[in-house]
Amino acid sequence: MSDTPQHSNEQNGDKLFRWIWRNYLSRFTGFLLLSLVFMIIEGSMLGGLSYIMRPMFDTVFIAGNEGAIRWVALAIFAIFAGRAVAAVGQKITLAYIMQKMAAALRTDLLAHIMRQDGAFHQTHPPGFLIQRVQTDVAAINEGWRALIMGAGRDFITLFVLMGVAISVDWKWTLVALIGAPLVLAPTRLVQKFVRRRAREARDLGAKLATRLDEVFHGIVPVKLNRLEGYQSQRYGALTNKLVKAEVRAQAGSAIVPGMIDIMSGLGFVGVLVYGGSEIIAGEKSVGQFMSFFTAIGFAFEPLRRLGAVSGQWQIAASGIERLRELLETEPSLKSPVSPKPAPKGTPGIELRNVTLSYGDTTVLNGATLTAEAGKTTALVGASGAGKSTVFNLLTRLVDPDSGNATIGGVETRDMSLEDLRGLFSVVSQDAALFDETLRENILLGRTDVSEARLKEVIEAAHVADFLPQLSDGLDTPVGPRGSALSGGQRQRVAIARALLRDTPILLLDEATSALDAKSEAVVQEALERLSKGRTTLVIAHRLSTVRDADKIVVMDAGRVVDEGTHEALLKGDGVYARLHDLQFKTSGQTADKAALERQGLRRGSSARAARGSANRGASSLISRIFSRLSGQ
Repeated sequence: MSDTPQHSNEQNGDKLFRWIWRNYLSRFTGFLLLSLVFMIIEGSMLGGLSYIMRPMFDTVFIAGNEGAIRWVALAIFAIFAGRAVAAVGQKITLAYIMQKMAAALRTDLLAHIMRQDGAFHQTHPPGFLIQRVQTDVAAINEGWRALIMGAGRDFITLFVLMGVAISVDWKWTLVALIGAPLVLAPTRLVQKFVRRRAREARDLGAKLATRLDEVFHGIVPVKLNRLEGYQSQRYGALTNKLVKAEVRAQAGSAIVPGMIDIMSGLGFVGVLVYGGSEIIAGEKSVGQFMSFFTAIGFAFEPLRRLGAVSGQWQIAASGIERLRELLETEPSLKSPVSPKPAPKGTPGIELRNVTLSYGDTTVLNGATLTAEAGKTTALVGASGAGKSTVFNLLTRLVDPDSGNATIGGVETRDMSLEDLRGLFSVVSQDAALFDETLRENILLGRTDVSEARLKEVIEAAHVADFLPQLSDGLDTPVGPRGSALSGGQRQRVAIARALLRDTPILLLDEATSALDAKSEAVVQEALERLSKGRTTLVIAHRLSTVRDADKIVVMDAGRVVDEGTHEALLKGDGVYARLHDLQFKTSGQTADKAALERQGLRRGSSARAARGSANRGASSLISRIFSRLSGQ
């Protein structure tokens, strides 16, 4: 997330303008033209008002022509009415354009960010991305609104008013603009300053959003570790930096309008001195002076707003730069140009000599394994052995540095990402739920599921068991990250999702490790139904949950060091046997008892008795899942 060098970030304003026009604003060309018509009407009305000042003073007030009062009054009313109608039409049209553009930009950003791979999300925290999608788009929207109105209404107004002023006396107009060079000279420097400060403020805003995201999601450890003061202090320090950056950006934006005010003062003084002497001498009428003075007076306000547009555009440009950088960031994991079709039926899985590293850390080191179609394969090993990486590899959340991963004989990199991930259902220890209703969390956007099918799924996953406890049944909100449900209830929702997906491959990642015995029994019964007829891969730390798998693959330091059935691996006296000894110690049994079990297995005569004893003492019911699977 580190910033690139300054010179590469500050892209040319014209290029940014063309980019945003080509990709977003151009689709609203018709509405922009309609808005331009309203701007022309509104902008020209002030010119008409300043022009009417001449007959109002010379013909009505000074000459005393009572007949002219009526048409002058009607003209003035028409000017104000026309300006009012045009202003309303312009604001409504612009609001539609800006909101539609912002919605399209936010939608495109979110879709693009979700397509990025894991490495991108490791270096771009959620708060940073939220800042880009929400705050930067809002800044662009305001900048565009100011720019369009400035380039449209204010420029037209200024053009018409200058035309009126010149028609009265071009010399007076030059005198009124005597201070213009004072504005033009420093504008470029101010623009660069504002752009840099705006980028700094956006970066700090992203850090603040990240800090809030981490605090709110980690509120329990914050409380338990008494970190409220520490987190408040860190947030306060970032806020102070943001205040300084925002004030500097706003100060830079205010400089140009301030200089225009100085220019306006010089212009008024010059016109009053130069033009006043001509009126006293009778060379110009009072009506001419009032028409000119009104035009110049009206002109300075749109000129002032046009000066402010420069600063607002720089703020918007800093946001456009960041969003363009995001939208032009290509994911490293893509579907192939000519993808192969996904395998049919229930496929087998194979990894051949796979190596994978994260930076300097090797996670898989020549791993080779096979999971037979329709059978259950368990991955066991110490933490960091590479088990979860195998799941990430199969679903192409990562790609191997070398070696191959195939499903049904088709390499994962040869399938489209959509087809590949459509082969898998995943039930993990952390069942991720959204802050939506229970129904929406099960359906996940699907609209082709009948009520009968939904009822069948929630009963099979034992979701129906806790529905009576919920105030609105399936339409009850589950809270942020499913906080309104217990761990066992969240797992059952995840199983219902998997049943609804009905995919040929099932990945179970410590699906019951965090549950109490009662919840575990219910969840395991649902998992038993889910596993039938599927190629199942299981990650487990508790060996009692995988003893009846068709095959157990033992991993250590990124390698497959052994494989076989539970009994065969215990006879081997290798990594699996040592893990088995350690877990029996932890569960209150001695290593000697575990060793006796292995000795009995080696003798063969007491193998069945040892297994029966272990089964009776194990609390986990997932063994029943695999025993039924192995019996098919």
